[in-house]
Amino acid sequence: MSLEPRVFLVTGAAGGIGRRLVERAVEAGHRVLATDLRAPTDLPAGVQAVALDVRDPAAWTAALDAAEAAFGPVDVLCNVAGYLKPGWVAELEAIEVARHVDVNTKGVMYGTIEAARRMKARGQGHIINIASLAALAPIPGLALYSASKYAVRAFSLAAAHELAPAGVAVTVICPDAVQTPMLDLQVHHEEAALTFSGGRVLTPDDVCDAVFAAVKKRPREIHLPRSRAWMARTADLFPGLTGRLDPLLRRAGQRKQAKRKEK
Repeated sequence: MSLEPRVFLVTGAAGGIGRRLVERAVEAGHRVLATDLRAPTDLPAGVQAVALDVRDPAAWTAALDAAEAAFGPVDVLCNVAGYLKPGWVAELEAIEVARHVDVNTKGVMYGTIEAARRMKARGQGHIINIASLAALAPIPGLALYSASKYAVRAFSLAAAHELAPAGVAVTVICPDAVQTPMLDLQVHHEEAALTFSGGRVLTPDDVCDAVFAAVKKRPREIHLPRSRAWMARTADLFPGLTGRLDPLLRRAGQRKQAKRKEK
């Protein structure tokens, strides 16, 4: 079943998941406002692009205004933009705390809040926030990223509960490792070995499939893949397991990191 044409606003559209989502949305006949810190370029015909610093609440107001001016009210907001830099806790710098929280957490919150106000007034709309399986279980070596995505998941689920009576859906999607520049960066950081400890690395299309499935069914949460999500949930319920499983999973991740470095 195909979707009726809708107005999408996508953050993080300069590359990775965001860019592929823009392409897929246009292919499906939707109207899209693509955003990134610098306005994305070389996009499909018909796409409008604007610069959006997700850390700035005023910039969010301007971006949603731009979408409405070009296409009409936003039906689907996709918060894809994210930031990650691996690091051991004792070695983290204050600037990295700010970057993770400002982009991953505050950016999603600001966008969700501004879109929710408008969607609630219309009695319809859908906000889709991309979190991570790192939002289900703490990841040693990625403490800041994990913490920022935990917050995204909690905020999204609370917002979903609040906004449902007004006809506005909120979905949080929690994928495992996805083949993007963010993943390529982690290959060269030993702290990020757990990122590579799973099975098949997801593709941007896997996440896009989840986005469009969410628009149809409006679930509150999606995990990719479900098998890894169960492991993450178990580790979250029993924190002591993380210490026991870490050496095994880290060795597996290190082997896969080494293979990627050889390519």
